[in-house]
Amino acid sequence: MKRRERAFAVLPTLLTLGNAVSGFGAITYAAKLGPEEILPSEPYLLTAAFCIFLGMLFDALDGRAARWANQSSEFGAQLDSLCDAITFGVAPAFLMRQFSATSVFHPRILWMIGALYVVCAILRLARFNVETDEDDSHNQFSGLPSPAAAGVVASFPVAVYGIRRLVETGGEAVAGFASSAVEWLDQLLPIATLAVACLMVSRIRYSHVFNQLFTGKRSRGHLIQIVFTVAVIFIVRELAVPLIFCYFAFASPLRAAWQRVVLPKFRHSTPTESHG
Repeated sequence: MKRRERAFAVLPTLLTLGNAVSGFGAITYAAKLGPEEILPSEPYLLTAAFCIFLGMLFDALDGRAARWANQSSEFGAQLDSLCDAITFGVAPAFLMRQFSATSVFHPRILWMIGALYVVCAILRLARFNVETDEDDSHNQFSGLPSPAAAGVVASFPVAVYGIRRLVETGGEAVAGFASSAVEWLDQLLPIATLAVACLMVSRIRYSHVFNQLFTGKRSRGHLIQIVFTVAVIFIVRELAVPLIFCYFAFASPLRAAWQRVVLPKFRHSTPTESHG
């Protein structure tokens, strides 16, 4: 019995360390290590993005494994944040730097955006550790979670891969559109990286999608969201990855801006009705 409990105690730690190894793998592939590769190539960036998504899977499983084995501890929480800093902090910043190497942005500007992203991710993780209690239900987050921010960055190579597949199936009819789309993504990623970096240290409320979808009672709205998400994935396939992550990252701040800025101005500009 003791051996089994000891094995369960090791499992969450191994999953957490798998997160760190995934982050290191993402950096390795994004760096194009190896004598056969000198210039950045798209397949390596796609593999780096998949390593980040693999780290997200490990990050989602380690906490649940710890609670299932009744082995939640301060050590595990700190180890989780250290690994997250690699996979969701350093790796996405470096991936952005490599992906946008041919963009109009100066290399120093790209470096500064990447450094700012790393700093914001570390601050986000430190704030989460300080402000979160063990009994917290994690139904909502204050600020964009670092895995979601990393998912936005990692989704861009996946989107390029999806566009390339559209060219293969659509032929010359979509070749011009695909070339323009890839160029726009190349210019847009640094801006998106800067945006999600700021959102990580913001106080905007984000819902915990995993907990809301797979734990507790689901409302009709949740069912509609699941059906809509599955439909989007089925229709656009690889392009669904950036759409889903960007929607999660930017829908909440846009909704908050609409409620706090646009609606009050609209209400003040609308004349009040007079009653005789």
